[in-house]
Amino acid sequence: MKVLEGADRFTSSNEPNHYVEHLRNNDMSVGTYCIPAGSVDDQTPHTEDEIYVVVGGRAKIEGGGDSASLSPGSVVFVPANEEHRFVEITEDLTALVFFAPAEGSGS
Repeated sequence: MKVLEGADRFTSSNEPNHYVEHLRNNDMSVGTYCIPAGSVDDQTPHTEDEIYVVVGGRAKIEGGGDSASLSPGSVVFVPANEEHRFVEITEDLTALVFFAPAEGSGS
């Protein structure tokens, strides 16, 4: 067992968005993705399936031809290689991100 300390906290850096990995093994990775209000999410599609769990803030997500409003408690599945991004970030956004397999290990 491992407790992931700080995974629910908003963090920032000099970048418009900030990702901190908390756990990695061959089958999955977990991190916190933080985007300040009013910023632009410049991520590109990942080669792994991912799940976002919003733990703080408000935004919309666009992907796969759909969009949805997000707030704490929202959970979103994004399949591998699907274009997606957070938009209209009205409150600092904090989301737990689960990649399977681990981020960067997909093909």
